Amino acid sequence: MKIRFFDAFGNSLLIKRMLIFVIGIIAYYRFNIINKTVIKGSKILKTLPGNNVLFVSNHQTYFADVTGMYQVFCCAKWGVYDRINFPWYLLNPKVNIYFVAAKETMKAGILPKLFAYVGSVSIKRSWREAGKEIDRGVDPRDINKIYKAMNAGWVITFPQGTTKPYVSGRRGTAHIIKEKKPIVIPVVVDGFRRAFDKKGLFLKKKGVKLSIQFKEPLDIDYSKPSAKILEQIMESIEQSQEFNVMKQLEKTSEPQP
Repeated sequence: MKIRFFDAFGNSLLIKRMLIFVIGIIAYYRFNIINKTVIKGSKILKTLPGNNVLFVSNHQTYFADVTGMYQVFCCAKWGVYDRINFPWYLLNPKVNIYFVAAKETMKAGILPKLFAYVGSVSIKRSWREAGKEIDRGVDPRDINKIYKAMNAGWVITFPQGTTKPYVSGRRGTAHIIKEKKPIVIPVVVDGFRRAFDKKGLFLKKKGVKLSIQFKEPLDIDYSKPSAKILEQIMESIEQSQEFNVMKQLEKTSEPQP
């Protein structure tokens, strides 16, 4: 087997391993000791190929939820499922994991830049920049970067492109799925918004139950319009407007104290 020293984007795998180890140790303390993390469905990971797998997820913080997924992926590499084990798994982590993120977010400070080195596929938003609404076309170079990451390993993407719940998804994710025809795994995260600040770097509350649920691969008809595929994705990550209405009805029907 050929020994690799660099990832698909030319980043040193040695440095990536060191960063994953340090971030992972901190994450273990934050996810398993200060808070408690419940993992469901991660056994599906052992059946997946090494590349062209796309994880689509709702988004609650910039970095905490994706860091949680990294921990689960590294545990799965060692045959540990549905829990974040004692962090010996960080001695040989899974390194062919990438996540799609806004370029401006990944450049905003030292810590985001370190996260970016670990596996960010940094792209320019086509709808928002520097806190202002914009309208520009998608840069083909950004799409090619996502394709390169998918050819090299697993990619995490957040179709909504924001940490706000129940926001409509972006069709770019559906276009990528139609083009690359990857295995698509829905992921639903919860609790991270309560436990951490918006960036996911600083603790906001202790004793929170965090959850990461992996669902079965989506059965996608790639011949369908992008809008229909996006609708299927949003339902699978429990961010559709129908799901929002259902949650609101549940809240109103709960007995008052």
